Amino acid sequence: MTTVGVIVNTTRLREHPDTVPEAKTAVHALVRAAPSVLVTADAAQLLGLSEFGRSEEELTERAELLVVLGGDGTILRAARLAAGRGIPIVGVNMGGFGFLAELSADELPAALPQLLAGRYDVDERMMLQAQVEQGGRSHTLLALNDVVVTKSGVARVLRLRISVNGEHLASYPADGVIVATPTGSTAYSLSAGGPIVHPRVEAIVITPICPHTFNARSVIVDQHDVVTVEVEAPASDATLTVDGRVGVSLAQTRSVVVQRAAPAARFVRLRDSGFYTILRTKLAWGGR
Repeated sequence: MTTVGVIVNTTRLREHPDTVPEAKTAVHALVRAAPSVLVTADAAQLLGLSEFGRSEEELTERAELLVVLGGDGTILRAARLAAGRGIPIVGVNMGGFGFLAELSADELPAALPQLLAGRYDVDERMMLQAQVEQGGRSHTLLALNDVVVTKSGVARVLRLRISVNGEHLASYPADGVIVATPTGSTAYSLSAGGPIVHPRVEAIVITPICPHTFNARSVIVDQHDVVTVEVEAPASDATLTVDGRVGVSLAQTRSVVVQRAAPAARFVRLRDSGFYTILRTKLAWGGR
């Protein structure tokens, strides 16, 4: 392993300056252990390590391993950046929930010899792609967790029509709909009443958000199915988001096509913690 890329949650660094020393210590540990370390330019500047700063494009072109310092949101962003080249990602939790993280910041230095020697397992997670027409052009967005059609306003509901492989599945008025991967089944979809799906069960979960009917339910479909979400009535505040971050207005284009993406997210695993152990720990399912 010669080149390690580092992506840091810069929003957290700005809002919580007390986290800067922890992040700086982690980067210094990498610099001492790895032949070459690249840090995203904005993070490098905030950490006072400008000599290591590089653009995201250069970092993802050169890195053989991505170390992500932050919470799940930062890891999701890194997964989208790394997907094109299949770069392995190790999440170091410096955020809150840390469902996708493998290590804490304190554990990183001791794990570096194993990481840099490539002695780890790779956990591949399926991703989704959302296609939307805008301005006469087709745009494709990648998501590790979910693709969501919702509204940016607070007053009106959306009238949605859901089709699978061209076959009409359901129509309902709702605040929106979530199309999630198994990884995303423990995120927004779970909050909306969707099922928890093991990451090895390759499938797509469709979950309505606050439907205004008693009959709308979450549905699990095959990994190869193509899901189309249509906003049936004009809605200027209809919005498409992927992994809660990237927003596209659906005011002009009212149809989104979601299907499994070709690339997968690749996560580094250094220990044998099973999915159910992580569930019990992160969701605080204690015994009685």
